[in-house]
Amino acid sequence: MSSYAILGCGSVGHAVAESLATDGKQVLILDKDESRVESLRDQDLDARATDIRDAGVADEVADYDVVLILSSDVEANKEAVEQLRGAGGEQFVVARAADPVSEDELEELGVDVVINPSTVIANSALRALETGELEHKARQLAGLVGGVESRMAILTHDNPDPDSIASAVALQAVAESHGVEADIVYGGDVGHQENRAFVNLLGIDLLSRDEAPALSEYDLLALVDHVENGPADVGADVQVFIDHHELDEPVDAEFTDVRPNVSATSTILTKYIQEFDIPPSEAVATALLYGIRAETLDFKRDTTPADLTAAAYLYPFADHDTLEQVESPSMSPETLDVLAEAIQNREVKGSHLVSNAGFVRDREALSQAAQHLLNLEGITTTAVFGITDERIILSARSKDIRMNIGNVLEDAFEQIGEASGHSTQGDADIPLGIFTGIDASADNRDTLLSLTEEAVRRKLFEAMGVESGENGA
Repeated sequence: MSSYAILGCGSVGHAVAESLATDGKQVLILDKDESRVESLRDQDLDARATDIRDAGVADEVADYDVVLILSSDVEANKEAVEQLRGAGGEQFVVARAADPVSEDELEELGVDVVINPSTVIANSALRALETGELEHKARQLAGLVGGVESRMAILTHDNPDPDSIASAVALQAVAESHGVEADIVYGGDVGHQENRAFVNLLGIDLLSRDEAPALSEYDLLALVDHVENGPADVGADVQVFIDHHELDEPVDAEFTDVRPNVSATSTILTKYIQEFDIPPSEAVATALLYGIRAETLDFKRDTTPADLTAAAYLYPFADHDTLEQVESPSMSPETLDVLAEAIQNREVKGSHLVSNAGFVRDREALSQAAQHLLNLEGITTTAVFGITDERIILSARSKDIRMNIGNVLEDAFEQIGEASGHSTQGDADIPLGIFTGIDASADNRDTLLSLTEEAVRRKLFEAMGVESGENGA
């Protein structure tokens, strides 16, 4: 069993000593205030009157595993550390600082953990504030959902990804816990094979905008993970808006919860599941865990402590066999064709690869091709584009820590189309006529491909900062 020596026993040291003693730990207290020592002895604590600056202190605590130096006199704390380390003491040492300067000084003296009470109090206050805000938000959300008389709609962003779908599934569970039925509605397609596997394996019921009633017919409309499309122009009033993306302008909704300090909307919804004390079903837990993992690239991108805490909570409830199946779906013939075309047409400058996949039907096949091409030796950034209907669509991936590929796409195409993304992935959607001024009829296919390929490649390489030079393939 570990033993503990506390040097300097003010209010902080006293609280620590009592807690350790209550847990049955062996505790020695050293303090120069004799009256305080007598009071500690009256509480059956092992306390001795000693100035922690004295050279003999190192010998007194030599047999203790952990030394906590908690005096409010930081200079005395530093001298005590010097005595311990100077005597060759190898105990685990925790010491109290007063400010960032003394924190650095104590660390340089060999302290294992430095505690600044002001920082501890501030962090505790922030956690209490966060807890209070969540309780308040939960009451607000419950009031809105509980007032639904018939049915509510939960709208994801267009072409929804796992985070958006999982968030909707969780909010649907919140609604059901309040006796309210909710439809999950999406625009565009659920195109990526992993996303389709995700929906099918978990039995998630989704309604396309074409299948669902008009959004204005629902009693309550909630938007989740929707900033990528923008909250406006959904054709109905929005009452609930939940997202983890930063907003350019306030959302006109009765309830908003926007947290750019977390990396997934699924993390936010997990907090509500916990706050409402809803035991997550296997499907809900699996969906949320996958949503967090997908949004953080399996905890390798912009992961926050809140994301990790939410994932740890969900882990024992989730179906990990299903997760494995979702993450390893079979490749469709369309995706294989797009990948083959992208490999054939690739152009490489330095470690950057750009490729034209030609005319495509499945836009998600582009993102899979971009991800696969990132595995080529020497490649750190990929961009694969194609033509669909009357638009150019593009998907990019990067593992170059010096580059934010989302910003690269915005620089290249924001003025002529739509572009968005993160540091490691991004997408763009550009009207075809911007580059060509001609229609996408069968007679013009070869001309379209040629003009589009030249223009998109040039703008991408320029935005990536790649100079003209020899190309490799």
